[in-house]
Amino acid sequence: MVNKYMLLLVASVIVASLSQILLKKSASKAYTSVIREYLNAYVIIGYGMMVLSTLLTVGGYAGAVIESLGFVLVMILSRLVFGEKITKKKILGNVLILLGIFVFYS
Repeated sequence: MVNKYMLLLVASVIVASLSQILLKKSASKAYTSVIREYLNAYVIIGYGMMVLSTLLTVGGYAGAVIESLGFVLVMILSRLVFGEKITKKKILGNVLILLGIFVFYS
């Protein structure tokens, strides 16, 4: 199953790859000055695409973090619906998940 977060991560890889191609194309040219070497369309667009790739990656990872809340919800619902025991290991695991989410979003 493909979700929107997976698509964000795939898009991030594609954008980063295209960015690297642009930067390599710029590096293979000879320039008349150092300014032109670093301030040309290939470099500016390439680095802009790298920033976009970073944002897409962060967006994709945010989805993975939010989806991990499902483990906590399943534990609670399993107790309510099926009467399953909530063991110390389950509580510890879910506390670690919640701590990870807290660290990611703080």
